[in-house]
Amino acid sequence: MSDPSDPLVRFIEVQKSYDGEILVVKNLNLDIAKGEFLTMLGPSGSGKTTCLMMLAGFEPATHGEITLEGNPINNVAPHKRGIGMVFQNYALFPHMTVFENLAFPLEVRKMGKSDIETKVKQALDMVQLGDFGHRRPMQLSGGQQQRVAVARALVFDPQLVLMDEPLGALDKQLREQMQYEIKHIHESLGVTVVYVTHDQSEALTMSNRVAVFNDGVIQQLAPPDVLYEKPDNAFCAQFIGENNKLMGTVKEKSGGNCVVDISGSGVVHALDVNAGDVGAGTSLSLRPERVEIDPPEGKFPNVFEGKVEELIYLGDHIRTRVNVCGHDDFIVKVPNISDHASLIEGNPVKVGWTIDDCRALDVYEGP
Repeated sequence: MSDPSDPLVRFIEVQKSYDGEILVVKNLNLDIAKGEFLTMLGPSGSGKTTCLMMLAGFEPATHGEITLEGNPINNVAPHKRGIGMVFQNYALFPHMTVFENLAFPLEVRKMGKSDIETKVKQALDMVQLGDFGHRRPMQLSGGQQQRVAVARALVFDPQLVLMDEPLGALDKQLREQMQYEIKHIHESLGVTVVYVTHDQSEALTMSNRVAVFNDGVIQQLAPPDVLYEKPDNAFCAQFIGENNKLMGTVKEKSGGNCVVDISGSGVVHALDVNAGDVGAGTSLSLRPERVEIDPPEGKFPNVFEGKVEELIYLGDHIRTRVNVCGHDDFIVKVPNISDHASLIEGNPVKVGWTIDDCRALDVYEGP
């Protein structure tokens, strides 16, 4: 009997290659807790969907072991793993009604007719489609079809639900609405969810933890706030949210901080996260909302002269593009809470920030 504190899912030294040479997943070790909402996030080709397909049983692992509740499942057929699945294309049976679509996984499990009716009704009510059981999928909107797909994945009470880019086909407003709905369903049921997406805002909104993939390797595994506020490396800093990147050379290191020489622009005092030795190149990461325009004298250790290149009004903030430190794409998010008459394109400005908000990381040029 497994310990309740044991992970529900465990990847142990898992590798995957399609051609016997190139590894698309490299030595993956990952524990997923019971009741957790874990998102696998990364660009196309990073290995996240392959991991989901191996967990579902649609792809075999080339090496390593995957366990579910402590039991190896590498050789267990997909339909015997007891896992719910939600796909981007819904994968509903077009010739069946909504009720019949939800009843199907229960009939396969030899459930009685009255129990099936009760379960299907509960699942449809959960996704606010209680009156739609008689309709066929093509009579529903995209958002309604996706709700049906979610209900079908949950109707047989699986301990684990896998979702592969389930909201990718929806428009922006509906996608955001469905994010909250899926999040609330997860919270109310306590089911374990493994979710795959390339959409960073989706990952931050819904997850307990996010595993950021690149080149078949988890770059960072952390709760959304930690991932955003404290990226471990330059890839995560650039992939998660908007980020100002300044390249430089480490000049001094002391007490967890460092001084970085920005060629031709002076020095920046930064937090030494992953900067390398003195003389090494480093990438400075700085979130646009952590930068202040025209700060009071002496407020920040880092203050630079710049010029306003562009202003974009976005309602809650003004996205201000500044030419500073030799970069004309340095972004400052200025809160729309006061008069900003002094912000005029072409005008000189000062920008400033703290040491803790400026993270010295490895050099990653990116795509």
